Amino acid sequence: MADSFGPMRDEDADNGVDGRDAEAGSARKEPIRVLVVDDHALFRRGLEIVLAAEEDIQVVGEAGDGAEAVDKAADLLPDIVLMDVRMPKRGGIEACTSIKEVAPSAKIIMLTISDEEADLYDAIKAGATGYLLKEISTDEVATAIRAVADGQSQISPSMASKLLTEFKSMIQRTDERRLVPAPRLTDRELEVLKLVATGMNNRDIAKELFISENTVKNHVRNILEKLQLHSRMEAVVYAMREKILEIR
Repeated sequence: MADSFGPMRDEDADNGVDGRDAEAGSARKEPIRVLVVDDHALFRRGLEIVLAAEEDIQVVGEAGDGAEAVDKAADLLPDIVLMDVRMPKRGGIEACTSIKEVAPSAKIIMLTISDEEADLYDAIKAGATGYLLKEISTDEVATAIRAVADGQSQISPSMASKLLTEFKSMIQRTDERRLVPAPRLTDRELEVLKLVATGMNNRDIAKELFISENTVKNHVRNILEKLQLHSRMEAVVYAMREKILEIR
């Protein structure tokens, strides 16, 4: 199973997780308790075999979807939840929010094939401390678990690059518009924006405001056009920065 995450690369120590965290892990008295969540049983088994070789890491349970993960997290109270993003019944990002409610001390690492920026942003917003692509090596998985357990954040280098690029772009666009009066949003658009900021999807917003999902989509499109932005996340960040909307 050693090759299931991709080959080990010499530059990984400089770009993502590094060997220094192993020293901190070796000084830990109790093993790091890990819950493995993935909809592929073979992949879960592979992770268990790999992590079983680590003296300071203990796999205490597994789950095949987000709904089961929430129940297991509530029962087991793991230190780390290693979870896929896209799964049947309930996805990892949605489950992330619920896990933080039932097991607040648990730290969540998303381990996924999805390299989409939207998934990265949503995972971080939902409370994930790490976002790793399944192309990483098996050694890196254990190292990342130790690092997150010690209070660090872990993001695959390629995803971290996307995150930095996006924030730099957002800052640049904000600076360019700083002297321009903020566009005026309607009361309904402000309502929609506030609900978007809480993490609600279009369907939930429609139910909350007693309007159709298509109407919500139109409002979101209008908000982005007025603010000259490209994503829901940008709209929330821009609104808070320009004091259009105060999130409490």
